[in-house]
Amino acid sequence: MKKHIPILESCTLSDSNKNQILIEKFAPYLKKNTNMVFPHRHNFYHLVIFTQGSGYHTIDFQKFPVTAGQIYFMAPGQVHGWHFDDEVDGFVVNFDKGYYESFLLAADKIDQFSFFNGIAEDGVIQLEEGLKNEVLTLFESLYKEVNTTEMAYWDLTRTLLLHIFMLIEKGNTKGEPSQKPNYNFTIVKNFQRLIEKHFATHRLPSEYAELLYITPNHLNAVCREHLGNSAGEIIRNRIILEAKRLLVLDHLTISEIAYALNFKDNSYFSKFFKKQVGASPEEFRRGREW
Repeated sequence: MKKHIPILESCTLSDSNKNQILIEKFAPYLKKNTNMVFPHRHNFYHLVIFTQGSGYHTIDFQKFPVTAGQIYFMAPGQVHGWHFDDEVDGFVVNFDKGYYESFLLAADKIDQFSFFNGIAEDGVIQLEEGLKNEVLTLFESLYKEVNTTEMAYWDLTRTLLLHIFMLIEKGNTKGEPSQKPNYNFTIVKNFQRLIEKHFATHRLPSEYAELLYITPNHLNAVCREHLGNSAGEIIRNRIILEAKRLLVLDHLTISEIAYALNFKDNSYFSKFFKKQVGASPEEFRRGREW
């Protein structure tokens, strides 16, 4: 008999500092938040860098092995859980969506980092030794500024965190184009960002092509070239991912999930889900494993 899996829809950042940012050593954080090993979702940005440990973590229904020197990033709304085989440590950082609003000219700058795009595999990065040491030094400085000084300088904490992001983005080659036109690669990235905003209301490649000022055929071509799937498949995959995220929230009915995703009725949603997943929403909910 399968155990009921508790889901935390939102988690507090901290009991102090007005929820601006939390940074803690991971081992004591885990001991204080034992329920975090179960699948849950955040309404804030979340990242962990491991300095030791093994096991795996599951992000949006994909499993990733835990190793020292690995860092993972999660955007608001993603679902994840942990399973550790031995003692783990590192740093954990949580920060609110509005943390950079008055600091950066572009309010959506954080979302433009490749590891915060909401795609699970893009958010899990194994750091090379030199970069790992540089990043860990910045984490130590950030930890000290937030937790051990009498008065934290919040602009400095934002700068330190932004420095970490920029170093990792610069050093991360995952998802970068090799010998492909930059213009087409930019189209793909903009398409993915638009899907994140509109997947519940825009279902057709033509709707996104119009927003991108290109033809549907061009959009399909660049998606197949860079992502290996048609634009329609990418849109459908994003809808299915959100459906799965909602299905692990046991208090939501199938009809409520269908309504949240703008399906005209429960039957249409169930047929769509089964065609894509190979199981009905009810079967997925009963049989999910972490």
